[in-house]
Amino acid sequence: MVLKNKIILGVDPGYGRTGFGVIECVGSRLHALDYGVLETSAKDDFATRLEFLYQELTKIIKKYKPNLIAIEDLFFYKNVTTAIKVGQARGVIVLTAVLSKTPTVEFTPLQVKQAISSYGRAGKGQVQQMVKVFLGLKTIPKPDDAADALAIAICAANSDRLKKIICANK
Repeated sequence: MVLKNKIILGVDPGYGRTGFGVIECVGSRLHALDYGVLETSAKDDFATRLEFLYQELTKIIKKYKPNLIAIEDLFFYKNVTTAIKVGQARGVIVLTAVLSKTPTVEFTPLQVKQAISSYGRAGKGQVQQMVKVFLGLKTIPKPDDAADALAIAICAANSDRLKKIICANK
């Protein structure tokens, strides 16, 4: 079965702010359906913040019914406490995707930058500009976490398209 349209949810993990971006692939064209951030309050205990991420991400998955969820992998953190908390939030995000029975893929920040700008060391501004171009948006998506999530979804769309091309030519 070949899907004509594919919906991809990109997620940029965090526990204070988790970026999400939903794109639709129609042939070779990409369109943004929705994007934003899931923000938790520093006043809430950590478990409540993780529960909020689970609940809100579940709502997004139910609303858009993505064919694929793309999640950014962790990168180096200088602050160990922050890395552990982001890792725990990322675990909740991965679990939410698995419980939804939606296939998931993971990409490092380097892979996302490479897919978006053809340069793995691209700056945040370059990546955001390319997200705007890829999706035909009038402005750069804000906040940064949402733009990052859209970049992750675009990376997945391009990677999936590349796999189909490679498999078709074997």
